[in-house]
Amino acid sequence: MMVNCCGLLTMNKEPVPLKSVEVELEVRDHVATVASTLNYENKEDKPIEAVFVFPLPGDAAVCHFSAKIGQTVIEAEVKEKQKAREEYDDALSSGQQAFLLEESAQSPDIFSLSVGSLPPGESASIRLEYVTELSVQADDGLRFCLPAVLNPRYQPQGSGISGGGNVQVTSLPASLVPYSLSFLACVTTCRPVSKIESNCTLDPLQYLNTEQTQATIKLASGHKFDRDVELLIYYKDAHQPTAVVEAGQASAKSGTVMGDPVVMLSLYPEFPQALMSSVASCGEFVCLLDRSGSMDSRINNSKDHQSRISSARDTLLLLLKSLPMGCYFNIYSFGSSYEHIFPKSVEYSQKTMEEALKKVGEMEANLGGTEILEPLKHIYSQPCIHNQPRQLFVFTDGEVGNTKQVIDLVKKNSHSHRCFSFGIGEGASSALINGLAKEGGGHAQFITGTDRMQPKVMQSLRYALQPAVVDISVTWDMPKNVSATVLSPPITALFQGQRSLVYAKLTGQTSEDAEGCVTVKYSLAGRLSQNQLQFSLKPAGDTGLTVHRLAARALIRSLEMEEREPRGQQDESVKKKVVEVSVQSGVSSAFTAFIAVKKGDGEVIQGPLVRRNVPTPSECFKVLYLRVLMACSLSADSFSARCLGKASPPMPIISSASQPPKDPLLQLVSLQKASGCWDLVPALAAALGKTSEEVEKLKPASVVNQEVWATILSLIWLHGVKMDAQEEWELLAIKAVSWLRAQNASCVKECVEAGNALLGCRVQEDALGL
Repeated sequence: MMVNCCGLLTMNKEPVPLKSVEVELEVRDHVATVASTLNYENKEDKPIEAVFVFPLPGDAAVCHFSAKIGQTVIEAEVKEKQKAREEYDDALSSGQQAFLLEESAQSPDIFSLSVGSLPPGESASIRLEYVTELSVQADDGLRFCLPAVLNPRYQPQGSGISGGGNVQVTSLPASLVPYSLSFLACVTTCRPVSKIESNCTLDPLQYLNTEQTQATIKLASGHKFDRDVELLIYYKDAHQPTAVVEAGQASAKSGTVMGDPVVMLSLYPEFPQALMSSVASCGEFVCLLDRSGSMDSRINNSKDHQSRISSARDTLLLLLKSLPMGCYFNIYSFGSSYEHIFPKSVEYSQKTMEEALKKVGEMEANLGGTEILEPLKHIYSQPCIHNQPRQLFVFTDGEVGNTKQVIDLVKKNSHSHRCFSFGIGEGASSALINGLAKEGGGHAQFITGTDRMQPKVMQSLRYALQPAVVDISVTWDMPKNVSATVLSPPITALFQGQRSLVYAKLTGQTSEDAEGCVTVKYSLAGRLSQNQLQFSLKPAGDTGLTVHRLAARALIRSLEMEEREPRGQQDESVKKKVVEVSVQSGVSSAFTAFIAVKKGDGEVIQGPLVRRNVPTPSECFKVLYLRVLMACSLSADSFSARCLGKASPPMPIISSASQPPKDPLLQLVSLQKASGCWDLVPALAAALGKTSEEVEKLKPASVVNQEVWATILSLIWLHGVKMDAQEEWELLAIKAVSWLRAQNASCVKECVEAGNALLGCRVQEDALGL
């Protein structure tokens, strides 16, 4: 029986029709315009329909789509989705060439591109453009990600959900992806570019001017599009609030989003230092850990690195040790089903911490699929604890198919908690990870390549321990006869040093030197505060319509969220408004699609077109996929369908429960007690690289409490040996210092001197916070 390798080879065993991908990235300050060209060629002897399902950044605004066949260029139009599909089908049945680009109904970061009726021997170039905001990372770098990996998204049983554009995702090992990638980035900013880093090999950074405000960089030649391409762009003085005013489109009607000027404000609130230096000693901390089969994969596809689940276990160790005494906590884990360590959140103590750590050490990636909705519902069904604000930490590789349902649930419960999300590994859905944090008033992090999970999670824990910012309002002071209409959703969360973007449409006449002022007011720890930004209303030159398209995208997303809320008759009017804004702005939405048809003298096609699904790289279906195709008479489509319905069993890995962590830092951390102190035990001496005899010999004679000596030694080692990992241990060190102060020990100075001598360090007493 012949194996139907749909999406891998044609019937003549020729490569799939997608030949190459060319990407040009233009970055202006903290927004990016991306132009992708996909080159197709039909080497078969009959017309084909090529279908390519691929990921884009979750907040991207697709704003241009065109096709070039020979010397003919066809510009696509944005139309209501059902009308676009009907027009596409009609074109194909009459033998005309047609192209359809649409967003998945379930997740805004998945698109499907249908290249219809490509004649034998014909080539076609598809160009699509999108604009996106660049997120700010923990180290102030601006992150751009070009997703290559589209892992199969797990569909909950009985959900009735199908893939993006009703197309099955076909996956194959990244090394066998038969199309190439070329990538060039141009950066223009008002501040000097200090450096650009990537998870892929880059050619040297080229500066285009002496001020170093313009630069270009490209991928080294020979790059295989076998992983997400991530760029981190660093500016000097990145944390300055800015405002960009962009003139409206001359051909657009006044009063519309595209017709009027639009301002984009980038705000970096500064909070009083006294409030930021204090750490909350209360809260209910709920961790939700993905234990689906795909969490057994390596974070960066390398045998030399930990699996996702192993890294998550180490991270939970650090997080649990860093929680303040007096708080409450619980840990959930999920796959096709879900579990929790305690029936409800419990008070943090030595006993409950040890019980949780034992269970965490036994956790494996063995719970099947990725059904996150049910455990979230269970968490939200638990009553909140008085004076213990709920903080939810979600760890997942993001391979879910019901993204919008999950985000809607988080938004519905946003009044009762903050949600901090972590996307683990390449292929994590940016729409899911960013959506959880945005609607949950928290912060999103992505862990890819050689990233360590721990520092990113600890930064989010620091945010969670900051007092919650409430009663946020944005007010505008504009010249007479000028008004501002905010297009973006209300700001629901503010964190020290993190950026908030606001888009507003400006109506009315202004003079050349006119200025506006925006004021952000909020309440922090019971104290009213505000930040102001004055800005010129003069439109910036040479910005294209990037700001307008991002503003339209923000408005569309707000309306789509509104449409999904149960409102009866109003749903249709909101949907109509989304379609109207999408068509006017030329920006994609859940209810519209791009359609391009080449009118010609095509003959009516007799019988169905040959359909070719273009594969995407996959991390987690590597060898298994090939073995099944080669050894069994199982089609690629049916294989994908089975994998989307039921995850494969994971490979067994050895539990860490019975073994101490090999990393000396994690070994030291694992020995810390919930109160913040350490016991003087042989395992501690080993973690410090000493014998018990050496530690005992140099102990000052005045030491009465052995725990004081052990705790000071641990702090000296952290400060003297592990300063490069300070982000990871800073919070548990604060807890240790608080414990030491409460002891009122008179031997601290002697212990610090003896500890430095023992460990070969030169850490001063005040550096320890003592």
